[in-house]
Amino acid sequence: MLRNLHRIILSKGNCVRKNVRQCSSATKTSLFDFHVQKGGKMVNFGGFMLPVQYADQSISNSHVFTRENASLFDVSHMLQTEIQGKASCEFMETLVTASVKNLPIGSATLTIFTDENGGILDDLIITKVAEDHLFVVSNAGRKEHDMGHMKQGQLAFEKKTREKINIRFYDPAERALLALQGPKAAAALQKLTDVNLKSLYFMESVVGPVAGIKGCRISRCGYTGEDGFEISIPAIKSAYIAEEMLRNEEVKLAGLGARDSLRLEAGLCLYGSDMSTKTTPVEAALTWLVDKQRREAADFPGAKQILHQIKEKSEIKRVGLISKEGPPARHDAIIVSSYGKDIGTVTSGCPAPSLGKNIAMGYVPTEISKAGTQVQLKIRGKLYAAEVAKMPFVPAHYYRKK
Repeated sequence: MLRNLHRIILSKGNCVRKNVRQCSSATKTSLFDFHVQKGGKMVNFGGFMLPVQYADQSISNSHVFTRENASLFDVSHMLQTEIQGKASCEFMETLVTASVKNLPIGSATLTIFTDENGGILDDLIITKVAEDHLFVVSNAGRKEHDMGHMKQGQLAFEKKTREKINIRFYDPAERALLALQGPKAAAALQKLTDVNLKSLYFMESVVGPVAGIKGCRISRCGYTGEDGFEISIPAIKSAYIAEEMLRNEEVKLAGLGARDSLRLEAGLCLYGSDMSTKTTPVEAALTWLVDKQRREAADFPGAKQILHQIKEKSEIKRVGLISKEGPPARHDAIIVSSYGKDIGTVTSGCPAPSLGKNIAMGYVPTEISKAGTQVQLKIRGKLYAAEVAKMPFVPAHYYRKK
């Protein structure tokens, strides 16, 4: 969904340069007025009004600040879902590649919805609140699809098993979602909660108070490669909680622009650009999302195609790319072999503020996907040298158990 973000930033006649009222058809999160007051440059992003950056700092500066301190992102556009029923785990396993039943209570997993051909329908995070209760966060750009997909799956599951499943989709007006990311995120959040964050590890989740507001779900995860949290809160209290976080001088607001460059440096995929129904998890270098027990059972959508590719290897593969010269390669730039043949396409690309180089991701034939392979990038009709690189481009700093 961010594939055209840089075009949005640079193009004339968009919401950054227009009065925000001209984008009134988009949904406003509970923090819309807050963003405007803080100097947020608002854009219509996937049907939601969100800040691409703030007036007080450039995207690059915001990116670097996140890597060194902590930044607060409004991600309330994401779809938040509660699933309840004694067979909730079994139900979700009919839709995803993860082993939901084996998740410890209070832990979460990144997984994917797949179709019968092995294509990726969306990526999502499932938190196991209890044996009969799941909390799911999925992409805003796939909101309507994901709601329909889960409801259709629910009907099929209930018909087959006679087990009742309850699904509740939260509107952004009910629940907001804040992402606090960076090496100083834990220290900043600890001042506002009595939850012992030293005991909350990466991909674990707990409900507790934040800034005195009860009923907040604190999940240690994020989309930047840094330590951090995604916090689901009552929307009516979102501006208050955000203001309390910003009282800390080591916390600043950040927008979509920095979020995109941070996730790309971290080697993280973006649905609609780096993966889609046209790509399988094997092709997208996401085989690790297919749980080993699920592989043995071969009981997830698209298992036949995916398991075949795991065994025989796929024809194409997602890779990282680094270039030291020329402009950054954007979505749809052509990847050219060292001998001049078009071999693939860039799916995401940008300058990497942490590296001082241009980075990108794209798909190439598997036989030339090894790190260090020399390629070229065709940008505006000119060729620039690049090489296949390991990902993440910047080491991750997740807070894991030692």
